[in-house]
Formats: sequence, structure tokens, C-alpha cells
Amino acid sequence: MFKVTRVDDKRLDIEMSGKLDSVQMRVVLDELLEKSAGIENGQMLYDVNDYHLPSLGAIAIELSHLPALFSMIRRFHKAAVLTDKGWIGKIGELKSGFLPGLEIRAFTREQRSEAEAWLEKQPPIL
Repeated sequence: MFKVTRVDDKRLDIEMSGKLDSVQMRVVLDELLEKSAGIENGQMLYDVNDYHLPSLGAIAIELSHLPALFSMIRRFHKAAVLTDKGWIGKIGELKSGFLPGLEIRAFTREQRSEAEAWLEKQPPIL
């Protein structure tokens, strides 16, 4: 299951669980691109529950959409990942190093309010 909700003009909430196949991946990517349109300096909240790696077909679909995904990611400056699996949080935080301008931080699913507060916190003006 993958659900994308546009919360407001700055934030997307993304719920992920289970395993994606190629058909579902195509739908998800289209939905992400559509719902992120017009967002600038945005935030994402990922809620990852019972996640499984996507199928090889789904990965191929994702790779074919990389240019559009990189363009979309530039519209966001923060992403919070809610998960109870430590490895998912670590991978998310590691991705931050490969995506300039996007800070990713992991939280447990019980820390949702802390994650939302972190997303809303504005960086200091230098």
C-alpha cells in the first residue's frame, strides 16, 4: 500500500507498507509527481509500516523515472521518516548525503509529533 496526501502547499504525507510491483510503482510515481506540483521549499513525512523491498519490475520503473524524481526532490528541503525498523531509518538518513538540499531524519512511529515539529522548524537565518 502506498498513499500520497498533499497536506498543504508545503507538505506531502506518504504512507508505505507491503511490497510494490511494477504496476503499483507506476501509479505511485505518477501520484507523487502530480501531488508535489507547485510545492517549493517543502517537507515530506514518510510513514513506513511493514515495508518490503519492491519487485525488480518496480525498481526498473523507478529507475526509468529518475530524472523526474530528482526534479521533484529539489522542491523539498526536509523529509521525516517514521519507522520501527532501524535499517529503514538509517538508509533514509544516508540518502540525505546523496541528495543536496534535502535533510532526512528518522523517527520511530511513536515520535510522529516530534517529526512534525522538526519538519515545521525553520532553519536559522545566517
